[in-house]
Amino acid sequence: MRERSGRRARGLALAALLVAPLALLAVLGPMIAQAASPPEAAGEGSPPEVLKWGFLAAAAVSGLSALGAAYAVAVVGGAAMGAVAEKPDLAGRAIVFVGLAEGIAIYGLIVAIMILGYLK
Repeated sequence: MRERSGRRARGLALAALLVAPLALLAVLGPMIAQAASPPEAAGEGSPPEVLKWGFLAAAAVSGLSALGAAYAVAVVGGAAMGAVAEKPDLAGRAIVFVGLAEGIAIYGLIVAIMILGYLK
């Protein structure tokens, strides 16, 4: 019985971790879209509101991708080490899967750099 409640608590925590950023994006999305409209005067650069939301978006992308990569590495790394313990010849494949999970953080960093490059 305790095992079921532990699994359920972990499942609810994971669901909350996945749903919370989507709910935040749904609430803040219209404000971000409104603030991201191009400035009227071409030579003035971005207004402070756009800069604020741009920096917030870059921070959110890099932070959430790092959290996702950490979770993926934890799950994949644990499973990979279990597989390597049973069959040592699977170590090369295990490292590849852990590397693929780490790629999530790199993609988030690339998107954050693209967002920061758009800001003037």
